[in-house]
Amino acid sequence: MNASMTRGWIWTDLIIAARSIPAKGTARFSYYSALILLLLAEVAIRAAAPAVATMLVHHIAEPRIDQGDTAMSRFDNYATQYSSIHMRRENGILEMRFHTDDGPLRWGLVPHGELPDAFAAVAGDRDNRVVILTGTGDEFSGIRATPGTRSLAQGLTANAYDRVHWEGRALLMNLLSIEVPVIAAINGPAWRHSEIPLLSDIVLASDTAAFQDSAHFPSGMVPGDGMHVVMPMLLGMNRGRYYLLTGQTLTAQEAKELGLVAEVLPQEKVLGRAWEHAQALTQKPILLLRYTRLMFTEYIKRHMQDLLGYGLAMEGLALMETLEPPK
Repeated sequence: MNASMTRGWIWTDLIIAARSIPAKGTARFSYYSALILLLLAEVAIRAAAPAVATMLVHHIAEPRIDQGDTAMSRFDNYATQYSSIHMRRENGILEMRFHTDDGPLRWGLVPHGELPDAFAAVAGDRDNRVVILTGTGDEFSGIRATPGTRSLAQGLTANAYDRVHWEGRALLMNLLSIEVPVIAAINGPAWRHSEIPLLSDIVLASDTAAFQDSAHFPSGMVPGDGMHVVMPMLLGMNRGRYYLLTGQTLTAQEAKELGLVAEVLPQEKVLGRAWEHAQALTQKPILLLRYTRLMFTEYIKRHMQDLLGYGLAMEGLALMETLEPPK
């Protein structure tokens, strides 16, 4: 193997090792420090000192060695673990189809608890090259909420809302932690948690799709679970606030004109088009895919880190107003 090839392989190993280091415990290691070691390795290679470069590779990768196979998710271990998600994977393309009893997804505590774990498992599986999110039947997510369908405030306790707060933060942060391109194939109206598909890198919508934050302000709840970050970011501050305060419903065509959606297609063609995009993306080198996604999501994650937990706390505090006084 010539020096150029050796140099390329060492750079690749160093980058993968640096990104694979766990983010907690004694194995915690600054990514920026790892990048400094990358530069040192480059100097070593240029100075014809491959032994030094090998030592640096070992030093960076060492925290991951103790993790064994647990450092990476395996598709067979998580693919069938979630009652509200059907998964299939072909040639590195993972399709996640949300459902309730194989019909349109009905939002509730089950998907609220399952999706954060599923996104974390998908993010940890380095065999995934592209992820497609889609729904089942005529709706992406429902049901369209009204004040009468809200159940969260009933029997609310601090411990019960702690679960909502934890899962609410993990839901979007774990989605954004997926380090390969994500494509949304929105098959119909997204009445609940439309921020999930709208955070995708490529957003495709059926001509039957519609978008409304039905579960929050129109139903007497603070829109603090990420919608307060995502919609002003995508629509602009004033349009985003209008959308959340008025319960505005956007059609697929309106969403495209406002920049929420890239393509509007007949319902039967949306998923196929998503696979076309995914197959084209998988032809690209894996590090190109990963680091482009990382670059795209870093800005969003910083805003989520600043505002998501705060918004969920405001949502919980406002719910206290609706509780019956103790007897």
